[in-house]
Amino acid sequence: MGDVGSGRGSAKGCDGMNLSDSSAVTFAIQAFVTLLVIMDPPGATPIFLSLVADKSARVRRKLAWQAASVSLFVIATFALFGRLILDYLSVSIQSLQASGGLLLLLVSLELLTGRRSGDANDANSNVALVPLGTPLLAGPGAIVATMIFVQHAQTASRVIGLIIAVVAVHLAIALSLQSSTFILRVIKDSGVTLLARIAGLLLAAIAVQMMVDAVKGFAATW
Repeated sequence: MGDVGSGRGSAKGCDGMNLSDSSAVTFAIQAFVTLLVIMDPPGATPIFLSLVADKSARVRRKLAWQAASVSLFVIATFALFGRLILDYLSVSIQSLQASGGLLLLLVSLELLTGRRSGDANDANSNVALVPLGTPLLAGPGAIVATMIFVQHAQTASRVIGLIIAVVAVHLAIALSLQSSTFILRVIKDSGVTLLARIAGLLLAAIAVQMMVDAVKGFAATW
């Protein structure tokens, strides 16, 4: 999973880069690498597999692309209107982190216990929307990082480079999730159960770290 705290809850790596002096190509590469590390496709894979284990192969492939598309939509929306949205609603980044952490914690408890809420409506639920697309992939860390890069995209070439970087990251995510589904053919039902428990534990750790980062952020502002 890597560093769970930096992967889902923060965007510390962006501030340490000299974004203002970098060329458009370097800027795009920095954006791509930063977002890829924060969104962490390999880390999201076991959670994705545990959530789609009961689906057909065709549906799993479809959900992989849908999750990436939802994440891209959320990231693009916050890139364009993020500051305006947060200021209008008087919502801080820390509040966004805490709410995302609580949502992921609920999902992790369902995976750990093997009980899914609203079983009657499972056929109508779409895990590609929540929790995969957001807040797992397009979480507070990725949103903040994108907003920082937008602030430094002061030329047309940088804007184009940032767009290419964001799209490329989500293509990598979709391909990573889609290619991972062949694992389900090997591990069978018992393996899926084990994978769900491991994914629940990892997701709980991510959720707790997001809430801890939110508390630290609130403490710093106070």
